[in-house]
Amino acid sequence: MPAMTPSQRKDPYLGTNFLVEIKGLVVAGFNEVSGLQVEIEVQEYREGGFNEFIHRLPGPARYPSNLVLKRGVADNDELWKWHQEIRQGKITRRDCSIIFRDSSGAEKRRWTFEGAYPTRWIGPDLRAGSAAIAIEAVEFAHRGLQRT
Repeated sequence: MPAMTPSQRKDPYLGTNFLVEIKGLVVAGFNEVSGLQVEIEVQEYREGGFNEFIHRLPGPARYPSNLVLKRGVADNDELWKWHQEIRQGKITRRDCSIIFRDSSGAEKRRWTFEGAYPTRWIGPDLRAGSAAIAIEAVEFAHRGLQRT
C-alpha cells in the first residue's frame, strides 16, 4: 500500500470551532455544547414456540438528554428573557442549530434541534478569589435532532 502524502491525510476536526444559531434570537458565542445525542429504542419480541432467542426490533428514535449550552456571562440576556417567558406559560419554540466548522471557518456539519425551548437556566459559580470567567448554562428540551 503506498504511503499517504500530507495533502491526502484527513485529520479529525477539533471540537473548538463551532457556532450556535437560535432562530429569532441574537445571542453571544458559546464555549460548550452537550446533548448531541439520539438513539433508537430496541423493542424485544418473543416469538411463540421459538425459544432460542428474542427478536430485537428497532423502535422509535429518542433523545435521552437535553441540549445544554454554556457561555460566559455577558450583557446579552435574551436567553434569560426567553426562559422567563416559558416560566410564565408563554411557550415559544425555536429551532436551534449547532454549526461545526473546519480550521478555515467553512461549515462542515450542522445539527438542528427542532422546536426547542429552555427548560433550565444555571447561573455562574461565583468565587471571590478566582479569576475564572463566569459561566452560565441553558438547557433545552426539543422535538428532534436533524443533521442537515
